[in-house]
Amino acid sequence: MILTVTLNTALDLTYEVAALTPHSSHRVSRVVERPGGKGLNVARVLGALGHETVVTGFAGGTTGETVRALLAARTAGQPVRDALVPTTGATRRTIAVVDASSGDTTQLNEPGPAITPGEWAAFTTRFTELLGDARAVALCGSLPPGIHVGAYAELVRLARAAGVPVLLDTSGEPLRRGIAARPDVIKPNAEELAQLTGSREPHRAARDARRRGAHTVVASLGPDGLLAATPDGLWQAAPPAPVRGNPTGAGDSAVAALLAGLVDGTDWPDRLAHAVALSAATVLSPVAGEFDEPAYRELLPRVTVQTPATAA
Repeated sequence: MILTVTLNTALDLTYEVAALTPHSSHRVSRVVERPGGKGLNVARVLGALGHETVVTGFAGGTTGETVRALLAARTAGQPVRDALVPTTGATRRTIAVVDASSGDTTQLNEPGPAITPGEWAAFTTRFTELLGDARAVALCGSLPPGIHVGAYAELVRLARAAGVPVLLDTSGEPLRRGIAARPDVIKPNAEELAQLTGSREPHRAARDARRRGAHTVVASLGPDGLLAATPDGLWQAAPPAPVRGNPTGAGDSAVAALLAGLVDGTDWPDRLAHAVALSAATVLSPVAGEFDEPAYRELLPRVTVQTPATAA
């Protein structure tokens, strides 16, 4: 199975308005409520692709109960199992406001509950147990209050000790600390990669991130697709054309495709093609954690994967 970790789970609310205008009131034309947090999005996409997946992290309060109920409902019939650890604090909410006139999304993210030392100890015990059956693990998203900034580095080391490949998808200081523990893959976006390395030239920054400890770096370049710096070479994958829609969760779908390719043993160009197609198909879906399957199948053979000239 594939294990996804979401330490800062969320109840995601998506509001659609005709046009978002600052300093004014709005009538919401559509509301979507779903289980959120990057690792939960990854798990739902993996489940839809048919991969046995287990989700863990924290969930608490009535919001956490809602997240777990929605997760069960949205993954019914899929091979996704809930192994979230209870916390006394209430799970956070996030609100995405979609402007129907432009397709732009405004995101509001609450900080999450404060995790106690006892809750963190209970989680690391659960995590270590779950690693015994895992073929790969993804560590995803922000850290809630109360968890030390080196938490992901700790979890990377536990996964490596268990012989389980680990993908790290976070940002800021947790990414900086985590990369030093030598994860198999990191998946920053272009801005996160620049903050990590100090370079805004993606090829140079990806190589630098590998020198800092990451075995492979897969960077999201927004509408330009993905850049991968691996031990086998440098590749850039791009969709046939930019897609318009809600980009929330597109990066999580790319992570799901990378994990699926890892456990299936596909080569890097194939993994990247699937990741780009799945990411674009997620933009075409109204909410994160879901993708437009016909669009995914249609886009996949049209993704271009090539070695950039700067790789020579």
